[in-house]
Amino acid sequence: MAITHSNFLTQVRNYTEVDSNVLTDTIIQDFIRSVELDVAGKVDYDDLRKYATSNFTVGNRYVSLPGDAIIIRSVQVIDSSNNRTFLEKRDTSFISEYAPNDSTTGTPKYYANWEDNVQQGAVILVAPTPASADTVQINYIKSPPEFTSTTNTYLSTNQESMLLHGVLTEAFSFLKGPDNLYNLYQKKYTEEVQNFALQQMGRRR
Repeated sequence: MAITHSNFLTQVRNYTEVDSNVLTDTIIQDFIRSVELDVAGKVDYDDLRKYATSNFTVGNRYVSLPGDAIIIRSVQVIDSSNNRTFLEKRDTSFISEYAPNDSTTGTPKYYANWEDNVQQGAVILVAPTPASADTVQINYIKSPPEFTSTTNTYLSTNQESMLLHGVLTEAFSFLKGPDNLYNLYQKKYTEEVQNFALQQMGRRR
């Protein structure tokens, strides 16, 4: 059975030997979120894999990203015959040289990360500029769900120890606690993240 959020907070305070006046719920929640985002950045785990489809806009080389995307894994073009082609990732300087303006049109072959657009949100830049409204599929890592009093997550359910050791690392850093305890929990957390990554890779073989 998954640990409850309140019991998790109690565990953190028991390990650090401080009460809620020092480690408030808000502070520990910040630690939890920090660890969740750290794990998502280090481990490509199945629970966060997602994809979204849309259509190119003819003459527009910008494609909006899903609002919950934090890492793009790949971008595919699906033409009218249902043929799929992966776009190659390049930097923006290559895109600028290859297709300096919207007049270079065709089926996109390349994409690059682009800064947030005020109207569209986060976007990628493709080249050449789409000449047809083909389907574009973005495969990505979504922002991890947050473990709260009302929501259990994959990590809180299946990787409780890793989550706890990560939060304890954050807590002892915040409290400026003994170096030996900080180093202990950091080592445990690092090992568990590595084991979790290997576990996820093994599942895909």
